[in-house]
Amino acid sequence: MIGLSFEILGSGTSQGVPVIGCDCPVCSSPNPKDNRLRSSALISYENTTVLIDCGPDFRQQMLRSDQKQVDAVLLTHEHMDHVSGLDDLRSVQFSANKPTKIYCTDRVAKRVKEQFAYAFGEQHYPGAPRFELIPILPGLPFEVGNKRWISIEGHHGEWPVLGFRVDELVYLTDVRSMDPIEIDKIRGAKILIVNALRIKPHYSHFHLDAAIAFAVETGVPTVYFTHISHSLGLHDEISLLLPKGMQLAYDGLKR
Repeated sequence: MIGLSFEILGSGTSQGVPVIGCDCPVCSSPNPKDNRLRSSALISYENTTVLIDCGPDFRQQMLRSDQKQVDAVLLTHEHMDHVSGLDDLRSVQFSANKPTKIYCTDRVAKRVKEQFAYAFGEQHYPGAPRFELIPILPGLPFEVGNKRWISIEGHHGEWPVLGFRVDELVYLTDVRSMDPIEIDKIRGAKILIVNALRIKPHYSHFHLDAAIAFAVETGVPTVYFTHISHSLGLHDEISLLLPKGMQLAYDGLKR
């Protein structure tokens, strides 16, 4: 992965951690690694910075990370914890003086247009965000900057979601299962970032044991688990239970 780096902007599930009104050991933990904003990542290479998902914590994540540049956004799916921060891209657009390119499926693009209708009106008012929607199809590669990206389709319960591979890095979230032909796209990668929601099985996300089994099946040597809820347990305690080469992601993790 020469010339490629990533940062985990958020490693939490849709409610984040701590959860409002919860005083469980995880939500009460003083360990900053147990504080998790909604899942998102930045992938950087050459002069290009790519954001994967843009949830409600995007502004806070960018300020905390001291990041100023986003050249493109890749959306895994249209659920609110992955798209509701798109309006905050305005500040990035004002600095760059250009619309933000958003790569997503037609289904996700339709939802973005509905949710942010004011950004797509014929009369564009000053201050509204500007988006350039670029369609992508599962199974077909696409280019962002000077890198070739591969989309990987997973099942979020019955809901199709996309993950992404660039060079030897794979990012997946909100996955519960995956067809063998899609798993083959992951083989040979060096780093896998994948969701592990909690200890008990869940109908639409990998739980920890399922995420571990999936990672073993892919054969990827370095694995980071993300999209974590307070039900997974304390970061330090769960980290001791993980197989070699696997670890919990946390907000601000860089590599």
